[in-house]
Formats: sequence, structure tokens, C-alpha cells
Amino acid sequence: MERKVVIPGEVIIEGEDYLPGEHTEKRNGQIISIRYGLAEEQNNLIKVIPLSGVYSPRRGNVVIGKVENINSNGWFVDIGSADSAFLSINEVPRYVNKDAMEEVFKIEDILIAKIWSIGKRGIDLSIKLRGLGKIDEGIIFKVNPHKVPRIIGKEGSMIKIIKDETGCDINIGQNGLILIKGPTIDSELYAKNAINFVAEKSFVNGLTEELTKWLKENKK
Repeated sequence: MERKVVIPGEVIIEGEDYLPGEHTEKRNGQIISIRYGLAEEQNNLIKVIPLSGVYSPRRGNVVIGKVENINSNGWFVDIGSADSAFLSINEVPRYVNKDAMEEVFKIEDILIAKIWSIGKRGIDLSIKLRGLGKIDEGIIFKVNPHKVPRIIGKEGSMIKIIKDETGCDINIGQNGLILIKGPTIDSELYAKNAINFVAEKSFVNGLTEELTKWLKENKK
């Protein structure tokens, strides 16, 4: 089955061989979309990648957020979700002096973290893994979080093309915030524009070829 844009209530495919995945349901042997998005099939599992809406946090997601408050146990971080996120001092890979919390992170600081738990009291973050922590350089911008899978591509194929072409290091938060660090400002902007191109064309078939063509036309 080719990827296609579907709307809520639309029949994606018929047949008892197919199973409903994310944002779909099965009715009378038909797989129906319950979101506006991009329908795709993998091993007879049908799912819809939403093309609009807010970020829905999941355990294991890497996210980029801004510190919005501090208490003696850690930092409250805005990751663009309905629930608040919290980074405990126990999830920081260094000693933290409770009287000098701002030496680690202060309000308005930007950080990259991983969601390790989601519970009734909110979302718990960690920066214990390599590559996580405070962001001091590069450019950060936002895309629709539901476009992130398309920007990454199958097994990272789409973002690899952009990294290889621009020479930039790119970190993609599942919440739609993206960090680009490159050798020059021009290379960072080139990468940002390429990512925005993919986000805008996320519903297009043959997007890899379209991106490759765009990169050649816009290379400086």
C-alpha cells in the first residue's frame, strides 16, 4: 500500500488480513482512520501518522525544552505538552548543590532530555545519557511534532541526507523542537530550510527525490 493522506472516518483499506495500528480502528473488515494524517502499512499493520495536533509525550522520547521554574528537588521544564515535565536532581549526572541550583540550570535555559517515566504527577525527565543536557550553541526552531517521523524518515534516512549535505549536527526532539549545530550560520540555515521543506511536503510521495532536488537547487 502506498502512503496516502487520509481524513477521520475515511476507509484506508479493506480485508481481514490487515490489523489496525495507531490512530486507526477496524469496522466490518475495514480499517478506518480516526485522525487527519498519512496512512501507511508495515507488515499488514495499518497506522496513521498525524499531520496536525499537539505533542503527546511517550516514555523514551527525546525532547527539547525550556526551564520555567526551579525548586530544591529539580527543574520544571516546558516541553510543549499538556502535562508539566520535571527534571529531578537525581537524574543529573553530577553532584548538585541544592543551594546553587542555577549553577546547573537556570530559568530560560534550553536543554535536551529523555522522558523516562510518565505518571499521575506528570512527566519525569533524565539527562543521564550521553548527548543530553544544556544547549549552549546552535539554532533551535519548532515544527509540528507530528511531522517528526517524516523528517527523520525510515531508519533515519531523510535526516541523514540533510546532515550529509549540510555538514550539520542535528538533534530532533519528538516534541517538534529541533537543534542544529553547524560549521557556519549559513550551513545551519541551509539545514533548517531543508527540514522545513520536508515538513511542508510531508504528505508527498517520493519525498526523498524531492528533497534531493531541493538541496541541489538551494546549495550555496
